[in-house]
Amino acid sequence: MNTVNAANALTAPGFPETEVRRRARDGAAAVFPPLADYGSAVYGAGPHRPPATGSADAIDAIDAIDALRLAPPLFMPGRLAKLIDLGREPLYSDVRLAASFGGLDSPLPVYVSALGSTRAANTSLGISRQAGRLGIPMIIGENVAPMNGFRTSGDEHRKGLLERIHAYLEELPDTVGGICVQQSTEDANSEVWNQVYSDPAVGELLATGRLAFELKVGQGAKPGLGGLTMISEAAVAGLDDQYAIERLVVDGPVLRCSSPGTFTEEIFRQQIHLMRNNYPRARCWVKLFPGRDVGQAAEVAWQAGADAVTVDGAEGGTGWAPTAFLDHVGLPLAECLRRIDTGRGTLLASGRVWHGPRAVKLLALGASAVGLGRAALVAVDEDPEHGLERLLQAMELEMKLLISALGKYATAELGHEDLWEASS
Repeated sequence: MNTVNAANALTAPGFPETEVRRRARDGAAAVFPPLADYGSAVYGAGPHRPPATGSADAIDAIDAIDALRLAPPLFMPGRLAKLIDLGREPLYSDVRLAASFGGLDSPLPVYVSALGSTRAANTSLGISRQAGRLGIPMIIGENVAPMNGFRTSGDEHRKGLLERIHAYLEELPDTVGGICVQQSTEDANSEVWNQVYSDPAVGELLATGRLAFELKVGQGAKPGLGGLTMISEAAVAGLDDQYAIERLVVDGPVLRCSSPGTFTEEIFRQQIHLMRNNYPRARCWVKLFPGRDVGQAAEVAWQAGADAVTVDGAEGGTGWAPTAFLDHVGLPLAECLRRIDTGRGTLLASGRVWHGPRAVKLLALGASAVGLGRAALVAVDEDPEHGLERLLQAMELEMKLLISALGKYATAELGHEDLWEASS
């Protein structure tokens, strides 16, 4: 193996020699993050990263949402109206963050984003319990039932779909929160929605209108791709006609690639109609990836009767994906929001949300609520009993302080006038 180091590299600065050498050594396996990370690490975290110029290192571009500043006015008629209503000067504690979105009520404009089936989501029961105690809605991601089982997985790390629902329901207060179950093409083959809809365990959710189904078109980390799962060589037999199989390494796990599904405007519309007809007591959500026609897709979804449209920016979605997709494919969340007419229906946004400022900016840009994915995983990994609760406690305080500084006292009052963008 060539051991040339950076001091006597063959190429000039700006050429990614280290990466080329890795590909020369590892072949197809180098297209993905380290195979040892599969199922135990999450990706898609950084802001949109275009190819760096003039440097051997990738340089993160400034995230357009982070670059926005909240801009309070000096004159605040909204604060005067609140003063008259209260009979005293308003305080930040007078801000009300309770929200209704996608047919569900929540004490905060926050939900837990979809978590999948791999060991990276091994904190799923802790997240379920804490999200339930908080009363915020929680999405259960694709492939949980096909990979982990519907009722139980029997695995210490990978929890079945109903295990996650039960943990949530055991802590859930009356009237707030709810469970949303995603379905991909693979979940559809396993009839996941039929199983959930008919199971007695979710009867209370159905009776109180707190069950939602989400049609997954894609996610931010790998727009245009289906599920990517590493399986053993022994499990490959008979799968070639249903999945694409790629052997990335010798004598190691095999990559199984499922279809992302095929959508046209009419197919998409009919899928939503079928959801509403087949599951009339469940809320209808749709998950979009950050494609160039995301605005058109959101409009079609709302016209077809979707209760909510969820969109991941390219910086969102924690799926294990080829690094080319993480760095080069999909629109950043800020651009998605520019292309969507947010006044047409309920929009839910996710992508690098972990604190109050980004959440308030997304709400001002037209989102009805924001999703916590990676942040929820990290918080519960830090403290399995109370990490997510403390994270939300901090976010709640920040959001109240920020919104009151704008002279407003409810999230629905936020708008584009509260944001300032530096001219380029």
